[in-house]
Amino acid sequence: MDFPMDLSLEQQFKLKVYREQVKELSPEESQAYLLEVMRQLMVKENVIRHLVKKAA
Repeated sequence: MDFPMDLSLEQQFKLKVYREQVKELSPEESQAYLLEVMRQLMVKENVIRHLVKKAA
């Protein structure tokens, strides 16, 4: 399978917005933000894994 690895224009814009927002955070806020993002990515991974198993 060939998956697209490039970001869409909309995703690039969102990333730029996030980049600007993160510049304003303290180190503690940055760490908390990073941990929350990682948690959400893990939840997303679990949901995708569950859906793939269910579809098989």
